[in-house]
Amino acid sequence: MARIKLELPGTFPFSTEIAVRITDLNYGGHLGNADTLVLIHEARVRFVNSLGYSEIDVEGYGTIMLDAVIQFKSQAFAGNVLVIEVAAGDFSRIGCDIFYRLTNKETGAVVAVAKTGVSIFDYENQKRVSPPEAFVKKLQG
Repeated sequence: MARIKLELPGTFPFSTEIAVRITDLNYGGHLGNADTLVLIHEARVRFVNSLGYSEIDVEGYGTIMLDAVIQFKSQAFAGNVLVIEVAAGDFSRIGCDIFYRLTNKETGAVVAVAKTGVSIFDYENQKRVSPPEAFVKKLQG
């Protein structure tokens, strides 16, 4: 079976902590895949907010997710606190990738790594636009 290869950046300039809720568990009793996507969305919102933006206001434009990849490394359970590290990279004329590493705060075990492709979107005209230079500079640190 072919596996997706996800290469993470060397550094993550932002991190946040999020506790796994009972509602984040699947029928196997551990963090579910759909709920992992919800957690990385929350981490991405916090990251963008830390730069002075929101997902609906990046220099006058919004953001839109193009794709997502999640690789699971270990299980997480209700009550586990996850340290979610976030970094941006792979910039292009239509957007960039946001990378995530989710680590169990208590054990240090990596729970998952992920990437979302994000584009800047002009919701008024319903089209993608190039990422504003000021936003890119902030993402690059």
